Amino acid sequence: MFLFPLLLFAISNGNSISWLKAHFIEGTLPPFSFVYNGQPSPQFIREWDFQQEKVRENSSKGEWRFTYTDPKTGLQVRCEVTIFKDFPVLEWVLKFKNTGKEDTPIIANIQALDCLFKGKGEAILHYAKGSNAQRDDFAPLQEPLKPNTSLKISPLGGRSSNTTALPFFNLQVEEMGGVIIGIGWSGQWALSLERKEEGVIIKAGMELTHFKLHPGEEIRTPRIMLLFWQGEDFVGSQNLLRRFLIAHHIPKINNEPVTLPFSCSSSGPPEEANKASVENQLEFVKPFIQHYGVEFLWIDAGWFEGGWPNGVGNWFPRKDGFPQGFRPLTEAIKKMGMKGLILWFEPERVFQDSWLDKEHPNWVLRLPGNPNGLLDLGNEEALKWLTEHISNMIEREGISIYRQDFNMDPLPYWRLADPPDRQGISEIRHIEGLYRLWDELLKRHPGLIIDNCASGGRRIDLETLSRSVMLWRTDYHYFEPNGQQCHLYGISFYLPTTATSCGYPSAYLFRSAMGNGMGIWVPWNPSAPYEIYRQFLPSMVDWEPSQPFPLELAKGLIEEFKRARDFFYGDYYPLSPYNTSDNAWLAYQFHRDDLGGGIMLLFRRQNCPQEDFLLQFRGLETDSRYELLISDDRLYKKKRIIRGKQLMEGITLSVKESPGSLLIFYKRVPGK
Repeated sequence: MFLFPLLLFAISNGNSISWLKAHFIEGTLPPFSFVYNGQPSPQFIREWDFQQEKVRENSSKGEWRFTYTDPKTGLQVRCEVTIFKDFPVLEWVLKFKNTGKEDTPIIANIQALDCLFKGKGEAILHYAKGSNAQRDDFAPLQEPLKPNTSLKISPLGGRSSNTTALPFFNLQVEEMGGVIIGIGWSGQWALSLERKEEGVIIKAGMELTHFKLHPGEEIRTPRIMLLFWQGEDFVGSQNLLRRFLIAHHIPKINNEPVTLPFSCSSSGPPEEANKASVENQLEFVKPFIQHYGVEFLWIDAGWFEGGWPNGVGNWFPRKDGFPQGFRPLTEAIKKMGMKGLILWFEPERVFQDSWLDKEHPNWVLRLPGNPNGLLDLGNEEALKWLTEHISNMIEREGISIYRQDFNMDPLPYWRLADPPDRQGISEIRHIEGLYRLWDELLKRHPGLIIDNCASGGRRIDLETLSRSVMLWRTDYHYFEPNGQQCHLYGISFYLPTTATSCGYPSAYLFRSAMGNGMGIWVPWNPSAPYEIYRQFLPSMVDWEPSQPFPLELAKGLIEEFKRARDFFYGDYYPLSPYNTSDNAWLAYQFHRDDLGGGIMLLFRRQNCPQEDFLLQFRGLETDSRYELLISDDRLYKKKRIIRGKQLMEGITLSVKESPGSLLIFYKRVPGK
């Protein structure tokens, strides 16, 4: 008997209802697979004991549990499914538990998703490149799936969005619309697709699982998300994903999606924060508070004993810079009008001879000849110490935003640590420990924001974005504007909660870095010497040392940012083709129907020969009138009122300078 019809009536897409029913009725093959004792699960799973139960239900979702138990060995497989009522979305996490009294036979090749998605006609996989500190980080990608072909994708080195792909994939099939697959696993996942005549077989899970479970032992696998959509509007389906993530995953404060910080920092290469102190940081922030209303002070790597880069593992403030810790600094900046402190950590990397390396060597996984060790978050003692230490620092030092970096590839450490009959266990325990750490910090410190860096955007997935934001989306050449435009263009198909920083107040640079949050760095200080500008900005496109500091322009740009930032949570529309070259236009739009307007950012790059750009608006009401406020690089503004139909058909705008930019605010206004 199937128990779902009353629960599912509110899901708008009928495919999600029928798909769920087809895969979780007793006696049918579930949408996952594994090999047990050498046998593929489709050969036996329907013979195992089966139970289903409703766990809980509220106005937005229902949670169900499906349990499959082997009567011979006691292996229990639980599929915990979440059904969302306001979106055509299903999610599940698969868990394995040994309820028997002996070790299980080998469990291998666990595919948390293994299913045929039916549909004939042309099939295209849409996804985005991951991060590797390149101009084309997060580039939108398309892969046609021709009949009888296959495709395999996985990240590099054990960080979930490292180089290859973001773990979100939109399969568009001509006769079915599409399905977006999200993978929630912050380690080494793998996805495979095989095009058959009747549809596409999709499998997703960890790249390597081959282990036995001890009596009483339990593990989890990657979270799977399926979002069903119909029609031919790929961009519309991506906006449906953005809306779903904002509603159900993006971190919230006071039940509202978190606003990313507006911050300033004196940390940067080559010294980072190795010379930071209470005194010089207080001196540093004064002009940022006075002139710009900056909200947060950002202190990056180097504040700890031993400094950057070899002091990781010494998570204690340097006595020469912070003899009484950070509390004197955090209290002082709040009295000056700031909201708080962003502080950098890299707790998973342990450098040789650091405090953790010497005091707790049994907590550290190692590779021969490598001075970097991996703190084993699967070690209960290590996880408990780290949780308590960081939590105590957040409380004691007054940290508002906990920034966690991760500048190493963990995969070889995990693989080396596991014996042949336990391959995958170290990775599972580490990732489970990471989630427990972040969940506990968020529980203990309401209002805390976690910033997830990982060498700039290399650990982005469904699980991390549910707990954190990305304030530094890529380590690509600091402040280079055309790359920043490309990064936002690509990642905005999937995520609204990423940001970056700007190194100098010119309109082109600033708008290239604009998002829901923003960091501004040393050169924004009007009293900073010009050699600092040259150090930080080797590729500046429109700045000369002889020029006076543009204080009024800087203030105007920040006013624009503060007005624009909320629109980045709206629907996203690319308005030009994606292009990494310096001889093109790039443009995009963020639209919020609930606010009756949005913003558009247009960039004519330095080698682009065309002065004119045909701008076609998206998401408007054709019969309504809209007021446009168009701001050029000098922040000269002009207003126009134009009907929605004309705007969507297109208007031509010109930028005489190259590089040059336009920022357009638009809003719906009364009248016919």
